[in-house]
Amino acid sequence: MPVREIRLFGDPVLKTVSDPVIEIDDRIKSLVEDLLDTTKVPGRAGVAAPQIGVNLRVFSFNVGNQVGYLINPIIKELGGAIVDTEEGCLSLPGLWHKTPRYEKATATGVNLAGEHVEITGTGLMAQALQHECDHLDGLVYLDRLEGQERKDALKILRASDWFNQA
Repeated sequence: MPVREIRLFGDPVLKTVSDPVIEIDDRIKSLVEDLLDTTKVPGRAGVAAPQIGVNLRVFSFNVGNQVGYLINPIIKELGGAIVDTEEGCLSLPGLWHKTPRYEKATATGVNLAGEHVEITGTGLMAQALQHECDHLDGLVYLDRLEGQERKDALKILRASDWFNQA
């Protein structure tokens, strides 16, 4: 399957709440394969379906030695302290900002066989689970920023070459 083009901030699909997957059919199987291939590009920790222009609740992840996906994911539990970690996004190229995230996250969903799947992670995996679920709710990490961090991020965004070409 192909590596899909990433939609950039400003594309309406990134600010739209994604629809749940109702039936796991060949279209969904193809979507999961595309997401996995797109996530396997070096330097990528995850890709949500809206980032490739598909308004469905599916994402893939590639953190450490763990590569996978979730269909209809929800965050089941968040724990630990809220820490500000440097975070970026493929849909906001070149922007990195301290984003508040929980240290631990558990997400549940289903796989292509319709079986229940639960993933728990700390560090980068916790961050990726929260980040990708945000995408499915029409949020980008900039929406989590507050105060001066948010002002600085928006200023940098407005000055970026790719944003001004959109």
